[in-house]
This record gives sequence, C-alpha cells and structure tokens, in this order.
Amino acid sequence: MSVPDPLLDYPLGERRPELVTTPAGTPLAEVTLEGLRSGRVTPDELRATPETLLRQAAVARAAGREQLAENLERAAELASLPDDEVLAVYTALRPRRATAAELDVIARHLSDVAAPRCAAFVREAAVVMAERGLLRAPG
Repeated sequence: MSVPDPLLDYPLGERRPELVTTPAGTPLAEVTLEGLRSGRVTPDELRATPETLLRQAAVARAAGREQLAENLERAAELASLPDDEVLAVYTALRPRRATAAELDVIARHLSDVAAPRCAAFVREAAVVMAERGLLRAPG
C-alpha cells in the first residue's frame, strides 16, 4: 500500500477506502444499511476516527485551506472524547455560559487528555470572550 497523497486520493472513501475504518476497525465497505440492520455494525461505529479526520486535514492543507485543516485537526482530538465532554466544551464556549476560570479548567483538562489544539482554542476563546464581555460573571 502506498502512502496516501492528500490530493490524488481524495475523496478517500472512493479512491482509498482501505484507509477509512470505523472506530472499532470495521472497513468502510462493511458499513452498510444491512450491516446496521443485522448488528454487524453498531451506531457507535458511524463516527469519524481521528486518523480519518487527520487525513482529511491533510487534504484540506494540500488544497490551501489552512483554517479547515486546523478545524479538522481539532476534531480529530475531540473524536476520542466521550460525547458528553464534547458537548460540555461546546456549551461552555457559548456566550455567558462559563467564567474565565471554568474555561481554564476545561483547557487544562483538554491538555491532560492529549487535545492540545483544542486546549489552545479554548484559551484563545476565553481571551476573546473576555474582551467582548461574553464571559459569565463569577459567583
């Protein structure tokens, strides 16, 4: 198997389907409606893996779409987190939902769980939210 070329192999699902698997390792070819009906594929497997998201980031970067690449890299970090943690981060980043201290705790947690890009994003968001008066007041 050759090393994927971000531009020539896009879209991966069509040109390099062997590179796309579910979180449990099920090949893309087995992810079918029949597979779901029979129970061979579970709904939990219908998620992008960190590896697939990083490959998509490489495609975006090779196409000159740096911001999209960075978003996909952050998504790759979040893909391994439980849904409730991802939702908690999303909710905290909404206007007036979190204090600066709460966002700092979230950023530290993200750093601890190997999500440094997401941690940096939360820290940057906290600064911008403070400048715009969008943080919840402490207490």
